[in-house]
Amino acid sequence: MSRKTMNTSEKKISARRRESAAERRERIFRERLAACYDEMKWLYCELYHNDEQAFSYFTEMLRRMYAERSAALHKWDEQRAGSGWYKSGRTLGMCLYVDSFAGILEGVREHLSYIEECGVNYIHLMPLLKSPEGKSDGGYAVSDFTEVDPRLGSMKDLARLTRDCHKKDIAVCLDFVMNHTSDEHEWAKKAKAGDPDAQARYFFFDGWDVPNQFEPYIPDVFPTTAPGNFTWCSEAGKVVMTMFYPYQWDLNYANPTVFNDMTAAMLNLCNHGVDIVRLDAVPYIWKRRGTDCRNQPEVHSLVRLLRLAAGVVCPGTLLLGEVVMEPGKVMPYFGTVEKPECDMLYNVTTMATTWHTVATKDVRLLEHQLSIVYGLPREFTFLNYLRSHDDIGWGLDYDFLAQFGTEQTAHKKFLNDFLTGKWPGSPSRGELYNDDQLRGDARLCGTTASLCGIEAAEYEGDKEKLDWTVRRDIMLHAFLLTQSGVPVLYSGDEIGQTNDYTYHDDPLRRDDSRYIHRGRFRWEDAALRSDPSTREGRIFLSLQKLISIRAALPVFDSAADCWIINTGSDHVLGIGRYHRGQKLLALFNFGDDDQDIWLDADEPLLDLMQIPTGILEAALSGDAEAAATGASVGDSGMAHATDAAAGTAEVTKTGVAADGATFVGISTADPYDTVADPDIMKLDCVVRPGQIHIRCHDFRWLLHKYNPEA
Repeated sequence: MSRKTMNTSEKKISARRRESAAERRERIFRERLAACYDEMKWLYCELYHNDEQAFSYFTEMLRRMYAERSAALHKWDEQRAGSGWYKSGRTLGMCLYVDSFAGILEGVREHLSYIEECGVNYIHLMPLLKSPEGKSDGGYAVSDFTEVDPRLGSMKDLARLTRDCHKKDIAVCLDFVMNHTSDEHEWAKKAKAGDPDAQARYFFFDGWDVPNQFEPYIPDVFPTTAPGNFTWCSEAGKVVMTMFYPYQWDLNYANPTVFNDMTAAMLNLCNHGVDIVRLDAVPYIWKRRGTDCRNQPEVHSLVRLLRLAAGVVCPGTLLLGEVVMEPGKVMPYFGTVEKPECDMLYNVTTMATTWHTVATKDVRLLEHQLSIVYGLPREFTFLNYLRSHDDIGWGLDYDFLAQFGTEQTAHKKFLNDFLTGKWPGSPSRGELYNDDQLRGDARLCGTTASLCGIEAAEYEGDKEKLDWTVRRDIMLHAFLLTQSGVPVLYSGDEIGQTNDYTYHDDPLRRDDSRYIHRGRFRWEDAALRSDPSTREGRIFLSLQKLISIRAALPVFDSAADCWIINTGSDHVLGIGRYHRGQKLLALFNFGDDDQDIWLDADEPLLDLMQIPTGILEAALSGDAEAAATGASVGDSGMAHATDAAAGTAEVTKTGVAADGATFVGISTADPYDTVADPDIMKLDCVVRPGQIHIRCHDFRWLLHKYNPEA
């Protein structure tokens, strides 16, 4: 480098050292905006017919929102932006309602230690913005996007909570209800009064002629509780589009004023510390007559613009898309690697297919679904879950199921009958949601524990059944944690909380069966979480072990290669993962009985769930002293120990069978052991050259070629 070049570089560095904090922020804003300006303007002007004035307002709004962002959040952006933190095996989410979990936002802040104890570093706070009581749709009918529901707290309380979360490296997710507002929103009130500008923010029609042209093409979102897609507004003397409930008025995103103001509302939430924005019902936000008003091309331009806007104002922010569609319609919401849209999408199809597999005990559809997911670019990140605040819809791959003679309507009825306990022998206890008997379609509600059968087993006082259903619950969570992406627990699932039927007595909720799994968090049950003799403790402690293992091993990183293992059994799902010298073989038995599986394996396997919790970290790090504290790792690399009831380990010896095969006997004194039956010694694994025989009771996490230095 010449002296002249060095002097020029030194001058630039010196000039930047002299710039004030305000000048630095302004420079960063200009650089970020310049980096995406051409694409942003092209997309905006294509959508809004070259409306330069609206685009100028949009960019000035971005400048204003950037300027309002606090110094602490700018620093948080620098740490988070582009880091891919959420793709780590250490990321674990929890979804909760503020009022059910802790009453108010301040209560959530006071319970952050519990959230940390759960291993959670990402909390999704269900809708908490202002909405009318009795017409809130669980918070999804927002009457003011700039105010927290006063029953839950204030925007200052939200900012204080997110600030404390960030100090603990906990990210905060919040819903952004894009598609509609409450009919009590300021815009809606003005529209009712006849304000033409306010009416232009929605879809108003003078009569039913145009709505009747829409209706044949638009499926009902709520066919039994809110049929139809339009509502008569008596105050305005007009018809308004309401694809969800009559009190939720669809916004007209063909109006640039709507997009500008809604983007500002989203960025305001980010400026209060929200890290992950859940774009609610995003496929619905662009309407076109003669279509189903879902997944229109303009939707993707809008989402891309939101992504660019966040990249300018708050680049540490992630967009989570709620796209409850079949796989072919979900994937486009990732965008492309070069021009991404959503950072994460809900893995809706895998969730629904999981419960299909619980009911049918047949893993072939789940294998097919996962093979599609595993074929996607690793840059695409799914949010994985067993249960959420919403119902389970049966949007399965019926073309694939048809080869087995499965008919769609009959199969949906079977799934609902099984998971509501109507099917003979089913232990599940769920309730139907929007049961459309005319179309033979209904969705399902219930907690994970109740759908697994824990509620029925406890009611019947059947200890053997309770043991089996608890193990099924833990197995499903192990499967959740094995998937690539971000696993999210639904609050209460960590202690096996069962259905809450008190909503039947609430006149404001009794018509919405989703409240069966939106009940009050039972802190009295959570107090039992450390007692392994209880259902709460058994599930909580098992999940803690699973979460600790997942966080400790790079093989659970989203960058891992994943594939389906042929187990030779339609009851047992096999998943392989490989990353940084580690290979995991995971088995999940959805059947009623133990399954014997032969796997190709030419090297020793470490049974991760047989490592005592107390020495887990030491054992996984290859600590030579681990054996002295209770774990025996033989020459084969197989751990031969479990946690005992008193917290110590019982060790069994490796032996040799008559035919020369190595076998391992597993001690199962651990009362919350998830692998074998209590107090029984079994021939658990047999190893022969090139193959290993495994008896799969519930699930197995087997580590292959473990290299702690990789």
